[in-house]
Amino acid sequence: MTARTLRPRLVAAGAALAAGSLFLTACSSSSSSSGSGAATPTSSVKAASADPSLAALVPADVKSGGKLTVATDASYAPNEFKDDKGAIVGMDVDLAKAIAAKLGLQADVQNADFTSIIPGIAAKKYQLGMSSFTDTKEREQTVDMITYFTAGSAIAVKKGNPDKIDPKDLCGKKVAVQTGTTQADEIKDVRNPDCVKAGKQPIPGDGDKFSLQTDVTQALVAGRDQVMMADSPVIDYALKQTNGQLEKIGDTYDSAPYGIVVAKNSELTKAVQGAVQSLIADGTYKQILDKWGVSAGAIATSEVNAAKS
Repeated sequence: MTARTLRPRLVAAGAALAAGSLFLTACSSSSSSSGSGAATPTSSVKAASADPSLAALVPADVKSGGKLTVATDASYAPNEFKDDKGAIVGMDVDLAKAIAAKLGLQADVQNADFTSIIPGIAAKKYQLGMSSFTDTKEREQTVDMITYFTAGSAIAVKKGNPDKIDPKDLCGKKVAVQTGTTQADEIKDVRNPDCVKAGKQPIPGDGDKFSLQTDVTQALVAGRDQVMMADSPVIDYALKQTNGQLEKIGDTYDSAPYGIVVAKNSELTKAVQGAVQSLIADGTYKQILDKWGVSAGAIATSEVNAAKS
């Protein structure tokens, strides 16, 4: 469920949603992202336990620190977002904690701007990036990507589709997307060139771009934009959290795996991949996906640098 067409994906992003009243106000830029209390599941997940054989793979410098520093852009509910108390929660957060536990470590999950995460990995500011990144060959040139989920792109409009939007033809329409996402790249690299070739008006500005996906959703609900493009689990979640103000149009398309970002050729790569596979095998992985209502994206085998495009 990534938000690209048939071109290589650069990013996978989702939408985080704030409390219900937020979506009834005019769109404005927000300095932080938050999720509604109703968004937090009540189900719990059994804590993962350390696997000595996997812990033995952890590099000495990481082991001595006792933690994994994990970067995430906490604006993509239900994958990663902030709850009403400001705590970073979501599927990726629970998986990060479980991976760390398998390796005998604690997860230190830090909020970061999406576009700063991969550079932060390269600069050794973070050890892992878990923020709905699509695994791509382009990314694999600079970092290792460990697959753990499958996602695809989806499109949402106001309930009832008042502008009669055709998901296959967004030419000339006002489309909200998050900056740096696969959806933004799809508009710039695929949809708008196709619009020009067809003699149609392109999507204005290569999309109405926001740094937070919360603002993308607000822009659609407030009527600033006519369409929202995001990852399918995020669109599905947005429909629920906006109390029927939005609807999905068309099918989910261009599915591809999400990948955990690790420094290129890092000793951590094998350890993290093994931890993901162990969580799949012992059922913890399924519990986490079930908790957040995203089990449709489950995978059976975690791979390293397995992008097809």
